[in-house]
Amino acid sequence: QVQLVESGGGLVQMGGSLSLSCTVYRSSGSINYMGWFRHTPGNERELVAEVGSGDMVNYADSVKGRFTISRDDANNVLWLQMNSLEVDDTAVYYCLVRSGAKPYWGRGTQVVVSS
Repeated sequence: QVQLVESGGGLVQMGGSLSLSCTVYRSSGSINYMGWFRHTPGNERELVAEVGSGDMVNYADSVKGRFTISRDDANNVLWLQMNSLEVDDTAVYYCLVRSGAKPYWGRGTQVVVSS
């Protein structure tokens, strides 16, 4: 079993920064994929950034150069550093991990960027 606990969301002014964390609690199995997604009303959940096996890292075009994803395998934490935040970054951010082929989602953390 895998459980995810996200934190770090909040309200920030445009141009500001936030750091999200996702702590992974697992009783067995290994994690082969970790990523951040976000969702806004009326839209589908979209990929923000992901890190997979072999240090594969991928970012959505809209966040390249502003967001940085990183993982702390020793402490089972996935990070998302968000800089130069824009109003369009306002969303609920979700952590996703995969253990084998099975996906696990966090409950989400709200990020609001004010103009």
